Amino acid sequence: MDKVLIRELKIETVIGIYEWEKQIQQILLIDLDMAWDNKMAAGTDDYQHALCYESVSNRLTALITQKPVELIETVAEMIAECLMTEFKVEGVKVTVMKPGAVPTAVSVGVVIERGQF
Repeated sequence: MDKVLIRELKIETVIGIYEWEKQIQQILLIDLDMAWDNKMAAGTDDYQHALCYESVSNRLTALITQKPVELIETVAEMIAECLMTEFKVEGVKVTVMKPGAVPTAVSVGVVIERGQF
């Protein structure tokens, strides 16, 4: 299966379990591997058959910033559900990283895979 990739999509949002986190915006970095058949787009050179990474990026930014969330696990599930229902990807691997969340680590994060690859 072909894949469309997005790496380090940077989204500033309110996320966290602590009260001080609910008062500030923090950065999330999102990596996506989306199962998508690129054969038709490549064969026709027609944008209508491609998975538009700009549309995906804009939609996910709107989704994640619409309301505060406590857990990056929740963010990952929201992303997977959106991609599979709204964009009709057959499968997705979502990595959500939260840089600076732990002072002694560069970043912490989660990875989930949903659907078929």
